[in-house]
Amino acid sequence: QDPAGLKSSKSAAEALRKIAYTGSRFASRGDNSGTYKAEQRLWTASSIETKDRKDDWYLETGLGMGATLNFAVQSDAYTLSDRATWLAFKNKANHAIAYQGDPPMFNQYGVVPISKKHCPNVKTELAKIFVDWLLGIEGQAEIASFRRNGQQLFFPNAVR
Repeated sequence: QDPAGLKSSKSAAEALRKIAYTGSRFASRGDNSGTYKAEQRLWTASSIETKDRKDDWYLETGLGMGATLNFAVQSDAYTLSDRATWLAFKNKANHAIAYQGDPPMFNQYGVVPISKKHCPNVKTELAKIFVDWLLGIEGQAEIASFRRNGQQLFFPNAVR
């Protein structure tokens, strides 16, 4: 289901404008999580104001990702989810990813070794070995090969 026609969108901002302009339901976590903050940045980029919104189409659940996905499926609403949670989610009914791939939607991960200065008992050499492996060819390949239901969950892009 894609009543707002998001699949043809050129950007996440355009996709969100289509949701707002068509009055299609959107389920927001509304919980101050990282996902919610990312969603708010995308709404800002779309020039649509969602703060204190009273429209019928913009619905804040105040719930975690799984519960918000359940709400969105039951309400035939769009929502913003991380890929891993969506792919692991069992209650999809006839719902599918409507829009993906715009860099502002990417959920970037990083690795930061702990400083011996701040944590005297840290095993600096082991941390360095792990970081080198994670950012190297082998670690990046391991990340890329991690799948759920045959779908790639993470897209490595290490920069040294």
